[in-house]
Amino acid sequence: MISSFIIFLLIFVGIGLSSALRARKTSQDYYLASRSVAPWLVGLSAAATNNSGYMFIGAIGYTYVAGLSSIWLMIGWISGDFIASLYVHKRLREAAARSNASSYAGILSNWWGVNKDSSDHYTSLRRLAAVITLLFLLTYASAQLLAGSKALSVLFDWPLWAGSATGAVLVALYCFAGGIRASIWTDAAQSIVMMFAMVVILLVAVSALGGVGNAWTQLSEIEGYMDWFPQDAAFPGITGGLLFAASWLFAGLSVIGQPHIMIRFVTLDKPSNMVTARLYYYLWFTSFYAMAIGVGLLARIYLTDTVNFDQELALPLMAQQLLPPALVGLVLAGIFAATMSTADSLVLSCSSALSNDLLPRRFESTIIIKLSTLGMTAIALALTFSSQQSVFALVILAWSGLASAFAPLLLILCMGQRPAQSTAIIMVLTGISVAVLWRLAGLHEAVYEGMPGIISGLLVYAALRTSNHPATARSPAIK
Repeated sequence: MISSFIIFLLIFVGIGLSSALRARKTSQDYYLASRSVAPWLVGLSAAATNNSGYMFIGAIGYTYVAGLSSIWLMIGWISGDFIASLYVHKRLREAAARSNASSYAGILSNWWGVNKDSSDHYTSLRRLAAVITLLFLLTYASAQLLAGSKALSVLFDWPLWAGSATGAVLVALYCFAGGIRASIWTDAAQSIVMMFAMVVILLVAVSALGGVGNAWTQLSEIEGYMDWFPQDAAFPGITGGLLFAASWLFAGLSVIGQPHIMIRFVTLDKPSNMVTARLYYYLWFTSFYAMAIGVGLLARIYLTDTVNFDQELALPLMAQQLLPPALVGLVLAGIFAATMSTADSLVLSCSSALSNDLLPRRFESTIIIKLSTLGMTAIALALTFSSQQSVFALVILAWSGLASAFAPLLLILCMGQRPAQSTAIIMVLTGISVAVLWRLAGLHEAVYEGMPGIISGLLVYAALRTSNHPATARSPAIK
């Protein structure tokens, strides 16, 4: 078991280290791979980054508890993600070329291109966006390291800190070697292992139960487990189900507020290749999420003690029951690959926010850039040791906070509008404040907090656009 796990990890590290052969000693190459990545690599990398430890650990654990009604989370999430992609991804890639920025915050604050003769560089917005990026993405990164360490603790009986430290060291190694190119290359390899691991556990689990029909019959015997709509929704029946799905549609739309995912699409070689990149992304995303729900449901049959174990460990525990040691190592490698594929992206986005947006000047020194990456990894690891929350809770908190801060502004920019810096800052602060207050009030149990957060940011723009800065039609980049 441990030998197959180690083999896969060494393959990932080798792929990441080999990217150093293509590296150029510039900030643009370290953080954006010189915007030269092929569409299939962009699609697989974005999919692996999105479907992280949250999917292997969090989503499967949530399905184990909630049952079939968790499918609405999938439907809403993927639908919202797809709708947003139709409008945003290509425009973001074009804006990145105009601004020549290496960070997500830099692109948002220089959307129309840099005008050297103007003092209107939205510097305050850029720094605010960078601070928010650091706060939430470091939390997000700690959740990924925690997800990987949970799996290792089950299968190898390691302490949680050991798994987190192992993941952090591996992420730092190939990020240090090749920056985002290393991350993208390893993401593509990891996405293949992740998919194969999920297919194996799903097929073996169904086969051991005597086929799909027998599995469905056994699941149906669990009271309320195969109901289509959540029983604890704010409203009963189909109304509650639709409201639940609608709120998670906003969770899917929230992907445009995630710097670590959106920057993948910025690395694409040509904006005209965006359709191909999205095709790879959604084919992988949809099939993987559907299988994760299937595994989560089947776990309820195999793991009947719903009280005395952590449901987020459902997948590794199932693997132990059903698979030979070599394949258990494969599943564990898939889980660990999922956490690393996101953790490296998060660390790089934090490093970019620090070196490009917060420090007094942009750094082109490769050593300084890489040292900032190591520093972000160390902070994420420290947060992992102090975390008391579940992977699912940490990911949703970070996801909704970033979405509420950035998604409204990005949507407005994609519409060709040019809000004043003061308006943009108020939008960001209002969105994130509403989302945090919504969660603190416990209302997220009924409606995902990103929904009111995003809507409030858009409403702020509608209210302030006339008084602060009349919106203008989209104009070409300023030379």
